[in-house]
Amino acid sequence: MKTFEELGVSGEIRRAIEELGFVQPMPVQEAVIPYLIENEKDVIALAQTGTGKTAAFGIPLLQRIDTSSRCAQALVLSPTRELCLQITDDIRDFAKYMDGVHVEAVYGGASIEPQMRALKKGVQIIVATPGRLVDLKNRGVADLTNVCNIVLDEADEMLNMGFSENISEIFESIHENHSTLMFSATMSREVEKVAKKYLHDYQEIVVGSRNEGAENVNHIYYMVNAKDKYLALKRIVDYYPRIFAIIFCRTKIETQEIADKLIKDGYNAESLHGDLSQPQRDLTMQKFRQHLTQLLVATDVAARGLDVDDLTHVINFGLPDDIENYTHRSGRTGRAGKKGTSISIVHSREKFKIRNIEKEIGKEFVKAEIPSAEEICKKQLYKVMDQIVKTDVDDQEIAPFMKDISRYFEYIDKEELIKKIVSLEFGKFLAYYADAPEIETVVPDKKEKRPQSDKQKLQNKAQKGYRRLFINLGRRDGFYPGELMQTLNRFVGGRQEVGHIDLLDTISYFEVPEKDAKKVMLQLSGIRYKGRTVRCNDSDEGGKKNADSIDKSNGKPKRQKKDSWRELMNKVPHDLRGPEPDFSEEGWAMRKPRKKKK
Repeated sequence: MKTFEELGVSGEIRRAIEELGFVQPMPVQEAVIPYLIENEKDVIALAQTGTGKTAAFGIPLLQRIDTSSRCAQALVLSPTRELCLQITDDIRDFAKYMDGVHVEAVYGGASIEPQMRALKKGVQIIVATPGRLVDLKNRGVADLTNVCNIVLDEADEMLNMGFSENISEIFESIHENHSTLMFSATMSREVEKVAKKYLHDYQEIVVGSRNEGAENVNHIYYMVNAKDKYLALKRIVDYYPRIFAIIFCRTKIETQEIADKLIKDGYNAESLHGDLSQPQRDLTMQKFRQHLTQLLVATDVAARGLDVDDLTHVINFGLPDDIENYTHRSGRTGRAGKKGTSISIVHSREKFKIRNIEKEIGKEFVKAEIPSAEEICKKQLYKVMDQIVKTDVDDQEIAPFMKDISRYFEYIDKEELIKKIVSLEFGKFLAYYADAPEIETVVPDKKEKRPQSDKQKLQNKAQKGYRRLFINLGRRDGFYPGELMQTLNRFVGGRQEVGHIDLLDTISYFEVPEKDAKKVMLQLSGIRYKGRTVRCNDSDEGGKKNADSIDKSNGKPKRQKKDSWRELMNKVPHDLRGPEPDFSEEGWAMRKPRKKKK
């Protein structure tokens, strides 16, 4: 293991990072820092979050800048405001003993005026979110012509969030002879495309393996029915009394709902999603970083760049569609050499996702059984006893009260007193689990189900108590499960319970409880989605015609028969119709014959 001095880090920076507790370089730092100090070539570094990436690019950037000039020489792009601020703080800490270094964060969701004033004074390193930087550039405040080093941190997430156009505009504005450093947890196809477009003769540095999960993370999954997912979540949280975790949900609505339920049930939880105002998000994250909040329920985007020490667990309240998102989620824990656990609560039909993730990250999931009421109560009881035994007693502070306390308890024996103390601390768990609802055991099929083809999806039947509905939107419309849930919650009202969903290219099927079927069909039919009029009805009615139109050979929709001129005209109001064509012999004779193609 090399030292920071052997890596070529300057004395001023070494002094600062030693005060921060940096003893030995982490693997990504040992691989990247000397290369960037000695070379000005383009680099792609693949490493998980929490492995010291900020120091890996921040230290070489500081050593490359000319402190005598106040023009922007280095640029760091990040996907979120939180990560932007975190990188800025870290680089400032590294430069504590360097004179004349100015680092500024520019990001959306905050007043632009202070950022404009700071850039006008002059900064050498700009840390920015792409959208705000383009805005400042167009206002003539951010001058990027002298930028010789550009870093894309969490490049895969920036591309997933739709920043590709902004990134292209930024690259067109910087110095022609620049070096690009791209840091990412995963090497997606989008990242490879950007690398081919903007990087030249680049060096790929991989710490670990491509697209692998964090080395110190255990991967566990619990398989339950959809209706039991929240009950399972409560049992898992109760089973780990000292849990400090992020619970990931798919949508903003689901995130808020789960957080509200946990708070109502007495858990120390808060939500974090895009619908919160920036001050609310800042306060929530500050409390979580300070361990004042035990459970943070968040969406993927909101939790991006949220570095928290000692995170014990990441809980997936359902698996994401994108394997890369799972990699980012699990990378929140098991950081800086510590152990962590990634728990997934999955529906019985999501088993194939587990297998796909295992192949991608090169690690196996452990299937666990939902803890029983007895196991949970034992864990909680041991926690209470441990707290009592380890409580520090200050004799001087309590001495004035001991006489009254002793007199108050003189007729209660020791064993009875212990029972009362434990019951006081432990009573809510005993009361809940004495009559807790049972969670049904899911027995998977002997043969594991593989993802169905579109033709197979057409033959699916609704589960008991549900009705299968058809909707004329599919994957080509960008209509995925998250979009379906948001559409239902918006137009049907409240949170609509949904069973199994079958997505096809141009149409989809989904299940709702029998009692809600008519209401859902009524509320969705006729709405507009991305310029299209939505049609929703029973799969046995509306879906039958579409099923018949699927080509048996390849499962693709056949071309529908076009309406005749007369049928089209009947759909147009009378006052908007033009003159009808003359189909008489005279009128027909007046038509110009078509020229034959040679």
